[in-house]
Amino acid sequence: MINAFWIIAGLALVIFGADFLTDGASALAKRFRISSMAIGLTVVAFGTSAPELSVSVLSAIEGSAGLSIGNVVGSNIFNILMIVGVTAIAAL
Repeated sequence: MINAFWIIAGLALVIFGADFLTDGASALAKRFRISSMAIGLTVVAFGTSAPELSVSVLSAIEGSAGLSIGNVVGSNIFNILMIVGVTAIAAL
């Protein structure tokens, strides 16, 4: 039962953190008069990379360098293939 609590609490914190990150980044970029396209691309890029960064840092600290490298490589492969796939579908 306690594990379900931690899963729900973790999910709530991830959602709150993502909302906080996007709102803060958008407000900061608008203050410096950066275009909405650049804001969106940058926030999305950082938002999708932040979980992999945290897992990689934690696994490197714990001595699992292979997990760090696998996480980064796997994430980049997925992102590239996903973008190519969605672009191909949109081009049809």
